[in-house]
Amino acid sequence: MNILDHLAIFTLGYPSLMATIWICGGIYFYLHWERKQPWPATFEWDDTAPKVTVLLPCYNEEANVNETIHHLFKQNYPFMEVIAVNDGSKDDTASLLDALALQYPALKVLHQDNQGKASAMNHGLSQATGDIIVGIDGDAILDYDAIGYMVGHFLSSPKVSGVTGNPRVRTRSTAIGKIQTGEFSAIIGLIKRAQRIYGMVFTISGVICAFRRKGLEDIGGWNTDMVTEDIDVSWRLQLAGGQVRYEPRAMCWVLMPETLRGLFKQRLRWAQGGGEVFLRYFSQTIRWKNRRFWLLMLEYIVSVVWCYSVITLILAWLFSQLFLPMAWPITAKLLTYFGSILIAISFIQFAVSFYIDSRYDKEIFRCVYWSIWYPFAYWIINMATVVIAFPKAMMRQKGRLATWTSPDRGEQFNEQ
Repeated sequence: MNILDHLAIFTLGYPSLMATIWICGGIYFYLHWERKQPWPATFEWDDTAPKVTVLLPCYNEEANVNETIHHLFKQNYPFMEVIAVNDGSKDDTASLLDALALQYPALKVLHQDNQGKASAMNHGLSQATGDIIVGIDGDAILDYDAIGYMVGHFLSSPKVSGVTGNPRVRTRSTAIGKIQTGEFSAIIGLIKRAQRIYGMVFTISGVICAFRRKGLEDIGGWNTDMVTEDIDVSWRLQLAGGQVRYEPRAMCWVLMPETLRGLFKQRLRWAQGGGEVFLRYFSQTIRWKNRRFWLLMLEYIVSVVWCYSVITLILAWLFSQLFLPMAWPITAKLLTYFGSILIAISFIQFAVSFYIDSRYDKEIFRCVYWSIWYPFAYWIINMATVVIAFPKAMMRQKGRLATWTSPDRGEQFNEQ
């Protein structure tokens, strides 16, 4: 076999290996913890329960903020305040928030110039009175017991600094929306379960997360110059010795892109954010005291190498076809062999994840047909975004404010 054959083995073997790790990790998490946790649970809170502050950063959320806040104040947690931060919105978000503050005494509204989500979160944190800080996006719908499930982790161990919840896709009107339903279950959900098993979580979900206030203050809050503040705060909390957990029962219903352009734009930012965090904290993660990070770092480094190996293989094939016409018999056989394995593993992956998540989302099986094809699109999108984003992460100026505009949030919501 030549170098191209080895490259072909790695190109198709790596996704199969990672999918297998996610499946095994998800099954272990489910058997060891998840299935033993009551669903739904019954809470009885007394006066010793910690106060929770929900931070709600808003930028141009006039179409969604009313619904988000109305649902927030239906939470079954008794000791809660909400701080909404208008981050320089150009629509009617500011006036809507001010009107809602008159309706809900526990809602505090802050206004600032557009400086990005991290800045808005820091602004809210400075005015918060709760011991637990919960963050959700301005277009999200929080399940009524989500806060209770997350608070339970902080009460169970003083080592817990952060808890990431379980985002569920609301926008399911197109094929792209439906396949993301499967992605959040079969890929993102399984990844978080598996990473929790080996001790480190790459990132909390910024749309639904909770933090111990002291942990946040110890690391100086959110960095305002990172395009993915959720990945950054996750790494810094864990580098400081804290523990980040995954709570699948803490559900939050979110709006996701339903066009290819919107999806690619979102994933490009995620990929760039991962690269920025890796480059900034690499020197810290390789220290012996942070050896818990090593598996996570290995996973990330190999994934980036894989993305560039795919590009290399494609370019080599094109070059050979244009300038040195030749057959690739061994490589073709390898692609067929490993491709068949990947297809089989993908079906197993969806069967496992849908079985686990059907506990929380009974309608998930309606998206099976569209979702089973997504692993192939996921790896292609992942490859393309990383190849483009990693150089951008290397060139991005440190200290520059990170601001962005959210991509489309589904056709049916854009029309409202």
